[in-house]
Amino acid sequence: MLGLCAMLMCLGLQACSVRPPAPIEDRASTPAPEGRSYRVQPGDTLYSIAWRYGLDYPRLAAANAISPPFTIHVGQRLALREADVPDAPVRPPPAPARKPSEAVPVSPPRRPAADTSPPRTASPPASPKPPLQAAAPPRDVAVGTWRWPAKGPVVRRFSATLHKGIDIGGDEGDPVVAVAAGQVVYAGTGIPGYGELLILRHNPRYLSAYGHNDRLLVGEGARVSAGQQIATRGSSGTNAVKLHFEIRENGKPIDPMRLLPPR
Repeated sequence: MLGLCAMLMCLGLQACSVRPPAPIEDRASTPAPEGRSYRVQPGDTLYSIAWRYGLDYPRLAAANAISPPFTIHVGQRLALREADVPDAPVRPPPAPARKPSEAVPVSPPRRPAADTSPPRTASPPASPKPPLQAAAPPRDVAVGTWRWPAKGPVVRRFSATLHKGIDIGGDEGDPVVAVAAGQVVYAGTGIPGYGELLILRHNPRYLSAYGHNDRLLVGEGARVSAGQQIATRGSSGTNAVKLHFEIRENGKPIDPMRLLPPR
């Protein structure tokens, strides 16, 4: 009897010592709540809000009547939804040219027909002032111009459900470079799970993100060229030195390996 009790006690202690499995890191975008809104916090940009909720930033801007350069203000409430981006207005085709001898139909004149005063020449309209913008949008980036953001092995690959990018291993302080020309639209630590994060806008279609940096070398609004160093690799927001790299196409995560050149 004593032996049986000792055996049961031993099994109970072993069961208590079993540790639960480590949680799986999940950087899936937070789904935008249906019919919900978001209040802008310090450090937010329209791009970072769209990134967090997996929305296409031009359509998020259109849903909230925000025009380029997409300036938002702390305390502003944004509807977390996408709207169709309106196409450029279509100009009506010009009226067909008439022959000199062809009569032009006109409304019945109010003045007597004897009035033969020459028509006044219309003065050209004043040139409209161009809208103020922070910077002209960068030109579209051809797929063939993408480059790797850092040296090192790919230690974790893209997953459509759990891991929205790739992780590139290496040493702390290694250079992190822009994969293509673009503009910095977010720099900071405001998006959970990314540590020190940079987001670049390459064109209306593509954004790229660089997470877990040790130090950011460029700030919001800066224009960068392909291959320019923008950060140093680190372990901010995680427990290992690595670069977490993502590409969003029209607001949706895609496998970066589709665009990066083979090596």
